[in-house]
Amino acid sequence: MEPIIIVLIILVVLVFIALMKTVQVIPQASAAIVERFGRYTRTLNAGLNIVVPFIDSIRNRIDLREQVVPFPPQPVITQDNLVVNIDTVIYYQVTDARAATYEVASYIQAIEQLTVTTLRNIIGGMDLERTLTSREEINAALRGVLDEATGKWGIRVNRVELKAIEPPTSIQDSMEKQMRADRDKRAAILTAEGIRQSQILTAEGEKQSAILRAEGEAKAAALRAEGEAQAIRTVFESIHAGDADEKLLSYQYLQMLPKIAEGDANKLWIVPSEIGDALKGLSGAVGNFGPMAGGGGSAPAAPASSAPKTPAPRREQPPLD
Repeated sequence: MEPIIIVLIILVVLVFIALMKTVQVIPQASAAIVERFGRYTRTLNAGLNIVVPFIDSIRNRIDLREQVVPFPPQPVITQDNLVVNIDTVIYYQVTDARAATYEVASYIQAIEQLTVTTLRNIIGGMDLERTLTSREEINAALRGVLDEATGKWGIRVNRVELKAIEPPTSIQDSMEKQMRADRDKRAAILTAEGIRQSQILTAEGEKQSAILRAEGEAKAAALRAEGEAQAIRTVFESIHAGDADEKLLSYQYLQMLPKIAEGDANKLWIVPSEIGDALKGLSGAVGNFGPMAGGGGSAPAAPASSAPKTPAPRREQPPLD
């Protein structure tokens, strides 16, 4: 009885193992390579799959999602014989699981070595300055070469990025000095431009101030002249309205003479010709009033031979506008 139970247990275990090997569940975005007696049979896609137990075997399970692989820094020589270290990052995706399994032994190592050799060919035709400023050009060239070479391996290279480009330490120091000199130059130029603009604005302000000051002085002088003209016009009209005679005008003329001579700067002043007529008129007026003031006698008679004088014509000054 006991041998029968042992045989039954062994059969149950074998059936369970056979079921385990018969049913294969493949996750989403994955694929499995099936071999029968060591020969490729088919590729299992995502989902539930049935295989022949103990005859079919799973050779490889491949992830079909996009993968990111960073490669360590690689020394590369530029066209001007400078060694730079370049870090690269590859974005790839397996499109054919069978080709990725049988066409190349290790596609990751193959992509890395192909990247290094292609990068050396590309950088070898560029100088350092172009290498540092042409990342997009290098990425595009590297991606084109890798995508063409890895197509037969069932690999599609989506992107290639240069993560870092490190020139030698001496070159980095020289570049830093050059950048510092350029920044100092730009700062000096901006400072000079600021000073120049400030001086221009100051000069413009002084110019506008001088123009406004001159305009104010001109308007003030015009107002003063207009006021003086109005005063002269008023005095002239008052004189004509009062009908002043020649004696009064002569007396006012003499009163103005001391005012004309006032001031330390007046070294020489010219007496007009009309002052003689004024003095004659004034002396005649004083002579007429002199005897009356001294004793009340009558005025001396005019000599018979003296001819009567024709009064001078009265000159009127035209009114000022």
